[in-house]
Amino acid sequence: MNFWLLKTEPEEWSWQQQLKSGNKGTEWNGVRNFQAAKNLKNMKIGDKCFFYHTGKEKKIVGIAEITKEHFLDKTDKTHKFVSVRIKAFIPFKKPVELQEIKKNKVFRDFSLVRQSRLSVMKVDLKYWKKICKMGKV
Repeated sequence: MNFWLLKTEPEEWSWQQQLKSGNKGTEWNGVRNFQAAKNLKNMKIGDKCFFYHTGKEKKIVGIAEITKEHFLDKTDKTHKFVSVRIKAFIPFKKPVELQEIKKNKVFRDFSLVRQSRLSVMKVDLKYWKKICKMGKV
């Protein structure tokens, strides 16, 4: 199993909306960065993803699970980009804010700190475990 982080503007798609989508889940689409798209292509069913509210909030609020591997993104007219399907897995009892992550030197090489603009990123197991502990899950 691999671990990932997915960023979303909560005004466009929030954790609450993801929860409401139930077991059916939702298509994670609209990714137009080639590095982020490559990460989507590497996701497998059962992989877990941090659900990150970007914009004003900047915090990890829950964990989602990949339920369908990559397929063509219907919103992409160029047919170059892909989507995956995700469902909510578990909410964080305590959201983990970006400021909290940046203050901890353990995370100095974490992609969220180093490549803050990337919308889909791989998460190493050591960071995954630490953030889950911080989020009380």
